[in-house]
Amino acid sequence: MKGMLNQSHKGLHIALISVHGLIRGQNLELGRDADTGGQIKYVVELARALARLPEIASVDLFTRLVASPDVDADYGQEIEPLGEKARIVRIVAGPPEEYIPKEALWDHLDSFVDNMLAFIRTMDRVPDIIHSHYADAGYVGSRLAHFFNVPLVHTGHSLGRVKRRRLLANGLSSQDIDSRYNMLRRIEAEELTLASADLIITSTSQEVEEQYEIYDCYQPDRMCVIPPGTDLTLFYPPQGDEWNTPIAQAISRFLRDPQKPLILSLSRPDARKNIGALVEAYGNSTRLQELANLLIVAGNRNSIKEMDIGAQEVLSDLFFAFDYYDLYGKVAYPKRHKADEVPYIYRLAALSGGVFVNPALTEPFGLTLIEAAASGLPIVATEDGGPRDILANCNNGALIDPLDSDTIVAALLNLLENPEERQRAIENGLRGVREHYSWEAHATSYLEVIRPLLDKTKAIAPTPLPRRSMTYNDRAIFTSLDQNLLGNPGYLPQFIEVLRENRKSTAFAVATGRTLEAALKVMRQYSIPEPDVLITSGGTVIYYRPDFTEDTWWRRHIDHRWTPQEVRQVLADLPGLELQPKMQQGQFKISYFYHADVAPSVQEIKSLLYHEDLAVNVIFSFGQYLDILPIRASKGQALRYVADRWNIPLEHILVAGGSGADEDMMRGNTLAAVVANRHHEELSHLMDTERIYYAKQAHALGILEAIEHFDFFGSLSSS
Repeated sequence: MKGMLNQSHKGLHIALISVHGLIRGQNLELGRDADTGGQIKYVVELARALARLPEIASVDLFTRLVASPDVDADYGQEIEPLGEKARIVRIVAGPPEEYIPKEALWDHLDSFVDNMLAFIRTMDRVPDIIHSHYADAGYVGSRLAHFFNVPLVHTGHSLGRVKRRRLLANGLSSQDIDSRYNMLRRIEAEELTLASADLIITSTSQEVEEQYEIYDCYQPDRMCVIPPGTDLTLFYPPQGDEWNTPIAQAISRFLRDPQKPLILSLSRPDARKNIGALVEAYGNSTRLQELANLLIVAGNRNSIKEMDIGAQEVLSDLFFAFDYYDLYGKVAYPKRHKADEVPYIYRLAALSGGVFVNPALTEPFGLTLIEAAASGLPIVATEDGGPRDILANCNNGALIDPLDSDTIVAALLNLLENPEERQRAIENGLRGVREHYSWEAHATSYLEVIRPLLDKTKAIAPTPLPRRSMTYNDRAIFTSLDQNLLGNPGYLPQFIEVLRENRKSTAFAVATGRTLEAALKVMRQYSIPEPDVLITSGGTVIYYRPDFTEDTWWRRHIDHRWTPQEVRQVLADLPGLELQPKMQQGQFKISYFYHADVAPSVQEIKSLLYHEDLAVNVIFSFGQYLDILPIRASKGQALRYVADRWNIPLEHILVAGGSGADEDMMRGNTLAAVVANRHHEELSHLMDTERIYYAKQAHALGILEAIEHFDFFGSLSSS
């Protein structure tokens, strides 16, 4: 296979993936929306920091291309340099003219996978490491890491199960959470990523011990804490001229006495950031109001009415509080600030003798705390998550209960009224950030933990292709066997005639759950032409004409963390699962009859297998068949491997499916047809997916209908 480690290249090639939000190299629009937060800044800085290491040859940061009139033109450029050895690569996934929130991106991720694969194939090497960020990128990274046989590193940034628990505690129903946030798909992607990843990088020990612990596939031995860095060339103590800046003037206009120390809060207008508790604490403390002004920097806005409902509620509550406590002249709340003005905001607060506050209800890491410390500010922060690690490393402030106003007031007064304590916190913070939170330190630690992954990855020599290649085939038809071709044998002659008429230009492939012998027997019985490629046993074995030579590379490729004996042992005593006859089993396929009336749900079975750290792919079809395969095996993954070897673009492949076992062949960039049969309802959730056509006719006639719909032997229309 072409996607092996390229040992001959000097230096490592790293692919970072961060799908959602708006990512560019300069003037990051942090706080523009819920998808453009700290993760965006993290991945850009990580790419630059890694590229500065001499051991790194290149870093590509893959994200989604957005050419919408609602956003800057920067996000529609395919390539953007980030420095000498780093760049942003934007991939089309879904309609590029739309900026799509992350909750609505799931149906487009398979296209992201296929388009990123196509881009990598234009390069002279494949990545040595794939590093995904957040659940959506985890899905993409898992598919590509399996395909290329390279290690997968993952950083979650935030986790679906944790968010789901929090939303339930806030009164939302499970149904509302799952529909509004697509939470079930997110959690399923996270479990897949945890099962696939060779290493999980977290920012804090709390993530490992308290957040990932609630996942089925929880393996702390594959997790490593490497705190993010901060750019010390941007964030440093005040120089004395900070008041002579536009942002300083914008802040001063709110304040009756601008020379007072500033209590600074900087975050998105998100309810979890708990800014209102800080305002309440300040409003209830006469002493705090005497000593200091309050500066609330809560993202950018033109009009509150144009913001999402959550931000509207947060800002409206803040303004009500300003009015209730009569804080006019004591609190500044600028509408807008540029990304490059953020360092000046920190330095202004430091120059004034102020304090930085992060009162969030939950804080996975707290990058603003590091930036504030590097700028010469003591910090007061929530006792949750990242701040605990940061304060332990830096000893530069105080932890507070974000729900207790008295602790917030006491911590602020201690730093404002005790100059020696404040100075000690400032000096500790500056020293701690240099030691623990510089990007140089982060990148060095990163390289140390990924090197062992590379040493464990073995290159596999690809199987030679059969002498009769598909040189003249520029397109292919992949179809399942039983439902599509055998569902009504009377429809076969017409399909076979069309297939033979176009055999010179079109490869023919069959993907089936049957074994080779069973598939060949039934195809010969009904005079179905021998396929150029025969994918059997659910995607675990691949054969090529004319002699049906097995692709032994694929066999070795999918034998990755495959432990069938353990799978059988885990599922042995479950009610409602009955092993199918021996002829239906395979070296890489364990098949059960599934009796829905007594068996656990398929999701519960997946959870059980993940809990035992079994890297598997669970395929459910026809409402009664359950197949357990290696995590790298499926019909869809086999199809993409074959397409890659034969150099047939996925856009030139028509997939005909009829059950859930065919779904991953049909997602992404292939053209697809769901033929009408009694089991096609298993694919009804794909109704709105791009490039999938629902045929009105059944079986082989449905394939012919799709061929006509797509003009498959002509212009290949996807409409």
